[in-house]
Amino acid sequence: MNETIVCAVGNVATQPVYRETPSGPSARFRLAVTSRYWDREKNTWADGHTNFFTVWANRQLATNTAASLSVGDPVVVQGRLKVRTEVREGQSRTSADLDAVAIGHDLARGTSAFRRAGKPETAARTARPEPDWETAAPHTARPAAGPAGLADPTDPADSADPDGRGEPAGPDGQGVAGPGQPEDEPVAVT
Repeated sequence: MNETIVCAVGNVATQPVYRETPSGPSARFRLAVTSRYWDREKNTWADGHTNFFTVWANRQLATNTAASLSVGDPVVVQGRLKVRTEVREGQSRTSADLDAVAIGHDLARGTSAFRRAGKPETAARTARPEPDWETAAPHTARPAAGPAGLADPTDPADSADPDGRGEPAGPDGQGVAGPGQPEDEPVAVT
């Protein structure tokens, strides 16, 4: 297929518009991409020309776009470039659209917290339940602390002795230091 796939890095310029269509969800927003260059005369970085693209997202990408993006968010968009020329009222207008394949926050300019989207209802009805892989540990031969020496807060035995010192828990849930034993001194558990 002869397509032009591009990757654009910029900021969301308009709030995403979400629509339910007969072919599925659709969302669109404007993306502002400003070039940066080193200005030798001023000895600093400067903004260059700003290009605007209309980004189109479909199906699950449209739903997630509408739920995740706001005006000003730095994003990276990968998609098919479509340049259109229209004649309106005797004037020719050219616009550049991106039919998005992937959209994400630009982590070079901030942080983001990822959450998986819920599955559609049809898939949830036909999906099999998750098997229970965990097995109960026998209580006869258990170590004083959980994995890697950490106490298991859900186990009543560990909450009574949170640090494995053989001491009851104090009012703050931590072990109470015994006489001559400072609170921060490491204790070897055998």
